[in-house]
Amino acid sequence: MASKDSQSPAQSQPINLASLPIAQLTSIKNQLTQELQHLTNSFSQLRAAQAKFRDCIKSIQEGIEKGGERKGTPILVPLTPSLYVPGKLASTEMVLVDIGTGFYVEKTPPAARQFYTAKVEELGKNLKDLETIVQGKQGNLTVVDDGKRDVSLVR
Repeated sequence: MASKDSQSPAQSQPINLASLPIAQLTSIKNQLTQELQHLTNSFSQLRAAQAKFRDCIKSIQEGIEKGGERKGTPILVPLTPSLYVPGKLASTEMVLVDIGTGFYVEKTPPAARQFYTAKVEELGKNLKDLETIVQGKQGNLTVVDDGKRDVSLVR
């Protein structure tokens, strides 16, 4: 049984890069590059989702709450991101809200706006956290690059 004083594997300890062979430094650099690429892609996807939720808020505000749309008004209904079919607005008192994984619920326009606003804020916090992680990984990549360069010059 491990004692309480021993460090958990999740805690990182500094590594002397000069003691590592070039092949291992290259491997570490490649791993950091892949992680950074994955995190950057995730960041872009979160930004896109945030923009989608903002568009939903804008549609509710401009289309329903300002009274611009009336029952029976012709609209385009999205079936997929690139396929729309013609339809007519059935009600302005309730809207369908996509709550994820293909599930929809009816909400009043103010409740729907509040739902999407909360989603935008949550994604904003996630983006801020992810940005901090990306910056840390970029710093690690720079350190490994510099260490690799230094080891190359010494050997």
